[in-house]
Amino acid sequence: MDNGMEGMLDTYLFETNSLLDQLDEMLVKDEKIGDFSSDDVNEIFRIMHTIKGSSAMMEFGSLASIAHHIEDLFFYIRDKGIDSLDPEHKKELFNLMFRSEDCLRGQVEKVESGEPLDTDMDSFASEINQFLKKISGTVSEEPAAPEAGQVSAPDSLTPAGNLPADDKAICFLHVFLDEGIGMENLRAFMVINSIRECEVDFRYYPPDMDTNPDTCASIIEEGFYLSFDDGEMAAKAEDLLKSQGHIRSYELIMAPEPEPEPAAPAKNSPEAAAAPPAPKPERKDAPQKTAPVNAPVKQNLISVNLTKLNDLMNIVGEIVITESMVTSSPELEQLNRDSYDNFMKSARQLRKLTDDLQDLAMSLRMVPISGVFQKMNRIVRDMKQKLGKDVHLTLLGEDTEVDKTIVDSIQDPIMHMVRNSMDHGIEDTAEERIAAGKNPQGEIVLSASHTSNEVIISIADDGKGMNPDKILAKAREKGILVKPENEYSKKEALGLIMLPGFSTNQTVTEFSGRGVGMDVVKKNVESVGGVVSLTSEEGQGTTFSIKIPLTLSIMDGMKVTVGRSIFTIPIANIRQSFKITADEIIYDENGSEMVERIGGFYPIVRLHRFYNIDTEVMNPEDGILIWVETSDHSFCLFVDDLIGEQQVVVKPFPAFLNCFELKNYGIGGCTILGDGNISIILDIPSLHTATLEGF
Repeated sequence: MDNGMEGMLDTYLFETNSLLDQLDEMLVKDEKIGDFSSDDVNEIFRIMHTIKGSSAMMEFGSLASIAHHIEDLFFYIRDKGIDSLDPEHKKELFNLMFRSEDCLRGQVEKVESGEPLDTDMDSFASEINQFLKKISGTVSEEPAAPEAGQVSAPDSLTPAGNLPADDKAICFLHVFLDEGIGMENLRAFMVINSIRECEVDFRYYPPDMDTNPDTCASIIEEGFYLSFDDGEMAAKAEDLLKSQGHIRSYELIMAPEPEPEPAAPAKNSPEAAAAPPAPKPERKDAPQKTAPVNAPVKQNLISVNLTKLNDLMNIVGEIVITESMVTSSPELEQLNRDSYDNFMKSARQLRKLTDDLQDLAMSLRMVPISGVFQKMNRIVRDMKQKLGKDVHLTLLGEDTEVDKTIVDSIQDPIMHMVRNSMDHGIEDTAEERIAAGKNPQGEIVLSASHTSNEVIISIADDGKGMNPDKILAKAREKGILVKPENEYSKKEALGLIMLPGFSTNQTVTEFSGRGVGMDVVKKNVESVGGVVSLTSEEGQGTTFSIKIPLTLSIMDGMKVTVGRSIFTIPIANIRQSFKITADEIIYDENGSEMVERIGGFYPIVRLHRFYNIDTEVMNPEDGILIWVETSDHSFCLFVDDLIGEQQVVVKPFPAFLNCFELKNYGIGGCTILGDGNISIILDIPSLHTATLEGF
């Protein structure tokens, strides 16, 4: 595939997926109220028209076919009004549309993965057509009253060259549809309405094609006609016919001239002999072809390939590193005072521009999490029907923005946890909830918020919660306990469900067992630098929390030394740095060091001891304490010295180091310093777990 076609395919996939997301959101919203609004009917028709056209252009026949049949269906509904459907038909329509959306998504996924598309869509297309026939049979079959300004005509085409009897017409368009398309009267009426929407004034024959199925036979055999009083209108309609589907052929036919009836002179009279033949009246309003004038449309938004944004971020990262290397070059020490001051003045301006460039590049990648959240509506809707549970999904903080890469990575974990809440968290029956003093309708709350450097996503249900004792018993059966049961805290017991293959469900359903795949959820979240935690109260519900960084690329860090090693601590995690004396250290019952600060007591972690680094700085007076905190923990790091703040580019470790699970040792990544050395970036949440929670 050449670059041009690849670009077209990317654009097609982006637009089609966006339209399907919009359709899904619309269907879920409308199903909750049990009806479509007229605006939504028009919007669904437009969506299907767009998908049909772009799929046909890309030669994706299965997609174009299904979209075209749905377009026909909603053309009819749009014309007759959604209120022409009874409640049972509307319910069927919702189910049909959800399955149609799934069918279209399935074909789009095959396009994305390079698999061949389905070639036989007749079965599903027939199902759509059968539904259209069902609802069209409920509409009154009385001929529609002629519209204002429309000339009534007999039901059948009249003679005069097989043209309709229309004395006002100066010309006709005679149109034939493709053979075997079915429901020819409705398809012809679709063509007529499409042309009318472009402000073309005409009449059509048979005039009752939209309400009289018997006109199908005449349209198949003799076609249908559009009659015009004005040549410009006819030319415009002819241009519009070229863009319509299922048109086999059409012909512009001039209406026959009326015979002139002048007073005839007497035979053999001199006037009769000398009079020249009467000239034909000139038709000033004959159709004239005019080229359509398309005014340029101003575009304020463009789509950009994510790969290009990744490349941009990589270049910005290298600029940040290079700028640091230049400003910390040892050759600067050889400059005289004035030259050095001038250089540093320019360097500060460069740093400002670099910061602005970095902020702009990062903002290009930030997208609202609403796209992921809205998809959960569909998950809940489908499971409500299959499980027979009445559950309401509440979405909070949909406008929270996260890096595009992170959004793509957390969609599956969120979906899995929502499924778990639906399948295992919420009680099976309303009676169970009522007996527990709860609202018969269950609730799942999906929320997002952000702090200065991370996004917190929670999935909370008000179901039956989890019993730590049952979890421990299940873990004992599976032989995955690593210490006696009585030594497990409640939090540790709940955390066991994150182990591979763990489930508290007696049977695994098509959706989930609580814990089935939760190890994958944990792994996916941690792959983007996040952590998963959960809390649960038996009888009250369960809450899963995901904490992920806003971006993975560039961060502000504080460089510190421990022996000959340099570590980088994210500025967002640092609360304060200070020096202490030996007298200020307090020991707990286990002999662990603690320090009092602002009315609280915080444990001290000596990095040289944890990482087994040789250093001469052992006494508290000689080093420095850095008070760090995560969302729910605070502690102090003992280091040799501070080097200073610096913006750093986060680099992932090589793949061959993955087997060492460095994340479990408080190491989140690395960065290249200005002098070319490598600095380890500390991950404060996992460092707390590794040093103070015994893992």
